[in-house]
Parts: sequence; structure tokens; C-alpha cells
Amino acid sequence: MHLFTLISVGVIVGFVAAIPLGPINIYVVTNTLKRDFLHGLLGGATAAVLDVFFCLAFLMSLKRIVDLIARYSSVMKALAAFLLTAIGVRLLIQAKNYASSGWPDRPTKISPRPIMAVFLLYISNPALYGFWLAAAGLVATHRWVAGAADAWLFSLTVGLGSLLWYFLLVRYVSRHHRQIRPEVFRKILIALAVVLFLLAAYSLASLFFPSLPAAI
Repeated sequence: MHLFTLISVGVIVGFVAAIPLGPINIYVVTNTLKRDFLHGLLGGATAAVLDVFFCLAFLMSLKRIVDLIARYSSVMKALAAFLLTAIGVRLLIQAKNYASSGWPDRPTKISPRPIMAVFLLYISNPALYGFWLAAAGLVATHRWVAGAADAWLFSLTVGLGSLLWYFLLVRYVSRHHRQIRPEVFRKILIALAVVLFLLAAYSLASLFFPSLPAAI
């Protein structure tokens, strides 16, 4: 029963953690639209792997990580604002280009860019640290993790739940993207860019108003 609970809660936590409309989901969707299924899934898989290691890190050394977050939170918020703004600007430029040229050509080579971009977006997002802090607290409170083996199992199932969400998301976007006209696609890119700009502004505002809750 303990094993079943650990695995079930881990998959649910990983799935729920990946759902919110935030920078990583936006990046994964736009990469699927602009490139293909594989590039979108690369970004999602990167986030899932990071979920595993961050969940494990919080479970194994909670106090040390909390101290590190408090020390470098301002740097992470500034970096997040910069990355979100840069990606948003890039989306606006691409939206302008697609308005005149129609659907973009799909790449013929696999690019590691989604892996690097998702990695940077992930580590610079303080909200994710807060989520894993809460998740670790939930697990510790209910005494579901009795040792290192349980911590590894829980973290791996978290990654599985996260990967499941990104697979479903990328599969849906990839299958239906051709039903979207280029003009609608351009508007989608602009809307996603606006969301990123708002998240960047919120991240900067939280530097001056610490009482603001972290944005996912």
C-alpha cells in the first residue's frame, strides 16, 4: 500500500506541476508549432528530468536549498525577467515574419536549443522552487518517504507524471497545428509573447515588492 501511494502521488504531483500556463509550457507549445513534435517533446522531457532532480534535491536536503533560494532569489527573478523578455521579443519577430511568408518550413536537423532554453527557464523560475518546497513538505508531513530509496522512487514517478503531461500537450498541438491558418498562428505567437512580457514584468515587480507571491 505504501508503494502504491508513493507512486500514485508522485505521478499526480508531477502531472499537476507541469500543467500551469507558464514560460515552459509556452515555450514547448511554440516549439511544437514552429518546429515539430520532437523539438516540442525535447523541451518537455528536459523539464521532466529537471522535475526529478529538483524534487529529489528538496526531499534530501530541504533546509540547505531553502537557504540558497533566499540568498539568490533576486538574481533568479532578474534572470527570469530577461529570459522571458528575450523569448517574447523573438516570438514577436517570428510572428511578423510568418505574416508575410505563411507557415514556416520545418527544420531538417535536430536542434539542442529547446533543451538549453528550458533549462535556463526552469532554474531561473523561483515559483518552481516554491512548488517543490511545498511538495517536499507534503511528502514529509505524511511520512511517505522513509529513506533515500523512497525519495528516488517518488522523484522518478514525479518525472513520469510531468513527461506524461508534456507528451499529451505536444501530441495535441502537433496533430492539430495544420488546422490553424497562418494568420491565426501569428496572433497566437503575439498572445504568447504578451503573456511572457507580463510574467517578466511580474518577476521584476517582485524584486521591489517581496510580498508578491511567486508567479508560475
